[in-house]
Amino acid sequence: MTELAKHIGADTDVPAGDIGTGAREIGYMFGQYKRLRNEFTGVLTGKGLEWGGSLARTQATGYGLCYFMEAAMNDHGDSFKGKTVVVSGSGNVATYAVEKATQLGAKVVAMSDSGGYVYDAEGIDLKAIKEIKEVKRARISEYVNYRPNAVYTPGCKGIWTIKCDVALPCATQNEIDGESAQILIDNGCRIVGEGANMPSTPEAIAIFQSNGALFGPAKAANAGGVATSALEMSQNSMRYSWTFDEVDNKLHDIMVNIYKNISKAAADYGMKGNLVAGANIAGFEKVAKAMYAQGIAY
Repeated sequence: MTELAKHIGADTDVPAGDIGTGAREIGYMFGQYKRLRNEFTGVLTGKGLEWGGSLARTQATGYGLCYFMEAAMNDHGDSFKGKTVVVSGSGNVATYAVEKATQLGAKVVAMSDSGGYVYDAEGIDLKAIKEIKEVKRARISEYVNYRPNAVYTPGCKGIWTIKCDVALPCATQNEIDGESAQILIDNGCRIVGEGANMPSTPEAIAIFQSNGALFGPAKAANAGGVATSALEMSQNSMRYSWTFDEVDNKLHDIMVNIYKNISKAAADYGMKGNLVAGANIAGFEKVAKAMYAQGIAY
């Protein structure tokens, strides 16, 4: 490790020599893009704060997921307050979904990584998770060293056997299959929000919907990350930086509006409450109307 790398690491809130998963790679790509093109037109997002990045980008997908699901629950006279929540994963999406769900009044009792999952009946200690994952870059199994009453179980699938009101799959594609979906339903879970990309199989989605669960599909519920990337590009265009709260407030409004748009689309086409259909219809309509207006489709 060079002295420069040590210095850069020391001046950030991540370990020395490690600029952070994702942000580091964006930095390399951004530098090469500028070297090859000799220009910067804001085509890369997720940049470091010192060179055009946005505050709240790290938190955006997890926060946005909770804003979306809170809007959906509010529409049904409900909220995160008092809910028991299980969140899979322990990366940025999962970590900040846990943070926001907790701020909204929920108790998160489980998280996971590729090796297994931890269950903490008293509620996940997010400070410990951040130290394990963001500072030490270690396995979630270490959580029991911080919270002796917690239980670590090898393997990931079992996390969905934990009784909860709300499930937020934030780890990987197809992590909830039909069997896991049925277990969640049998254990009383009636609210599922997808933080990862397509974490529920088609069979799992069918089970959630046939049992009347409030299901937030990934193509809408996890849009907070790309939405904040758009906000980052806006700031780049203006040569301006918004505060964390400014970005967060805009993210909140975007996610609430996404929910309202897809909920309305579902209702307009006779599928009230089906947010999967609503997301597909709203997305298609937006593209189709733009194409028609520009003379591309007739």
